[in-house]
Amino acid sequence: MVNKNKIIIPVLAIILVLAVGFSLKLLDFGKDKDSSILTGDDIEIIRSDDEYEFDISDDDSMRETVLYFKDKQGLLVPVMRRIPWEEGIAKLALRNMIDTPELRESLSRIGLYPIIPSGTKILGMAIDPDTGLCKVDFSREVLNVESKEDEENLIDGVVYTLTEFPTIKEVQFLVEGKTVPTFTHGTATSGTFKRGNINLTGNIIESGSKVVVYYKGENYEENFEYYVPVTIPTLAPVPNMYTALELLFDGPPSELELTSDIPEGVTFHGVDVSNGTAYVDISFDTDYPSDIDVVLNGMVRNIGLTLSQFEDIQEVELLIDGKTLEDAGLDVYINDTIPTFANEY
Repeated sequence: MVNKNKIIIPVLAIILVLAVGFSLKLLDFGKDKDSSILTGDDIEIIRSDDEYEFDISDDDSMRETVLYFKDKQGLLVPVMRRIPWEEGIAKLALRNMIDTPELRESLSRIGLYPIIPSGTKILGMAIDPDTGLCKVDFSREVLNVESKEDEENLIDGVVYTLTEFPTIKEVQFLVEGKTVPTFTHGTATSGTFKRGNINLTGNIIESGSKVVVYYKGENYEENFEYYVPVTIPTLAPVPNMYTALELLFDGPPSELELTSDIPEGVTFHGVDVSNGTAYVDISFDTDYPSDIDVVLNGMVRNIGLTLSQFEDIQEVELLIDGKTLEDAGLDVYINDTIPTFANEY
């Protein structure tokens, strides 16, 4: 009869040797190598969804993830899409932004377009959990953009998509495992990129600040509307809610073909915050429209998206000439929660 201990001991020894070898390999990762170069064996895919704050969809195998595309004006638009839940979800998110006939057909219904050139491959991704730096290695097809604007959208869209994940704070671009000084149309890419200035209009004002205002675009052929974040420089020394809402109520910059949910004849008077609720005081210059419930819910959503850049605001409550809706004679249901996503598709 075979002694089981004679079999178990050699097996355990083999497992121990493999474990030690694997540990040593991990310790050697990144040592004595150019930190700007990644090879296939060097790239370590790390979960970017630790302590993720967004919801898992009803299907446990899918996850709500924000991806960025562009509209006909070349403006970046955030879209929540459900993609398969798997290890390396950030890498998969970028794959879902690469130009393919299938993606183009899907996005055409909402009037949007892919921003990562056709044929691009995501060769690898490494995330430093201590600094939040994410290095992304693309194939050379990523350089096949048609214009400077497309190149900037590519970079900004990738950065915004990746920094939707809490563990990623900044992004470095690699091509075939190496940094390149500039992309095709002259954008400097040897450094790192952080989130900021999405769809910037106008020039940054010295000693001023900037706010993000959500306006609306529309695909007239499919009758589909979507919200667009626009960064607007202001004279205010620090970003503030009053300035952001004033810009929203004033309407979009004239050079942009955008609208908003704020109807004509509605005036903004002020905003106060208490216990996580922003109280926004408005007035109507004319009689209430017949679909006042639809109008007010649209306004609250548009206001909520614009106020989402300010911390600790969970809800929006409208006041009319300083009165609650009930005191103003309106019996309507308002979804006053700050939206989690600007656009869902």
